[in-house]
Amino acid sequence: MKKIIAVASGKGGVGKSTVAANLAVALANYDLDESGCPKKVALVDVDFYGPSIPTLMGGGEIKIDHQEKFIPALAHAVKYISIAFFLKNPDDPVVWRGPMFGKAINQLFNDVSWGDVDICIVDMPPGTGDAQLSLAQLVSLDGALVVTTPQEVALSDVRRAIKMFEKVNVPVLGVVENMAGFVTPSGESFDIFGSGGGESLAENYKLPFIGSLPIDMEVRKGGDEGKPAALNAQTKAGQLFAEVTRNLLREIESREGDLPEVKVVN
Repeated sequence: MKKIIAVASGKGGVGKSTVAANLAVALANYDLDESGCPKKVALVDVDFYGPSIPTLMGGGEIKIDHQEKFIPALAHAVKYISIAFFLKNPDDPVVWRGPMFGKAINQLFNDVSWGDVDICIVDMPPGTGDAQLSLAQLVSLDGALVVTTPQEVALSDVRRAIKMFEKVNVPVLGVVENMAGFVTPSGESFDIFGSGGGESLAENYKLPFIGSLPIDMEVRKGGDEGKPAALNAQTKAGQLFAEVTRNLLREIESREGDLPEVKVVN
């Protein structure tokens, strides 16, 4: 894996997993950095308490290869794996103590036959607990993208997440503001969760503001149907996810000399 990027949030319910899935799909389907071809993309769901990547990507299944490694699911040109694939019942809760997180993270990265991967997007659990620390210690993250909503209750938790990444020496690549307003079919706009909070946060911490994503029915519909909105570049949602992904790529490339290539044993 050439680059491993965590998508994180300090608080649940801000749309982190939706952003992670759509970033992965945009990277895998469009030549956003004009390099001549889309990226080879992996998506790893380590949101152990609420693994939703299989739903967002349309289900899928994992298999075992001749080396007894897991073959990741494949959809929309993205290879992906989730702790959800290992649960007997999809509704079963994951009730683990700290050491179990490390074992699971190691398995999802090193016991999977990933092949050649340009960028791995990691959907992290919300918060700043054992799972986040285990990931930072076991995987050489090239950076983290922080997702928030504009409201203060989310922003206060994101500040903690930013400080956590600083303490474990993971560079924060930028901030994405999700659910930034809602536009009705008639064109009327409502700032349901406030406005500008994510951009102000980025400015205060001297971080890049990667982009703003409004509430969009196409995003909700695509997530429910397992067809991420980023697949359709003709829609407003698809265009916005492409823009956010392009901005993230620019930030990664601007730090290219500072980010060593990461090798995951296959």
